Amino acid sequence: MNQPLINNPSNPILRSVITGAIASAVASSTINMRKVKNQEITTSEAVRETVKRSSQGAIATGAAVATANYLSQNGGLLKAMTTISVGIAGVYALEVLDDKLKKNCEQNSCEDTTLIAKEQ
Repeated sequence: MNQPLINNPSNPILRSVITGAIASAVASSTINMRKVKNQEITTSEAVRETVKRSSQGAIATGAAVATANYLSQNGGLLKAMTTISVGIAGVYALEVLDDKLKKNCEQNSCEDTTLIAKEQ
């Protein structure tokens, strides 16, 4: 019988990605809730920032665990360097994407409205 993907002990990297996403979501959502409460950012900015940071945490944690696993293998240095490079590129890509979305939104005068309000 097939084992579930998340609870599969032979796939520790996926479990680490999920753990990193959860830990990052807890931390960033707590920080962003305080910022919303202090009226430093809007709710939609808080959600966007939390999703971005959670995704980056998942990538970073998965890459770190995979890198450590490869470093413990004989001759795994090249795999480790490749893995950490992919992790760095993933985190950087999310930053660039977020910056481009923010600039696009500023140019098009994006407002914090819901889809229902836009349709009316």
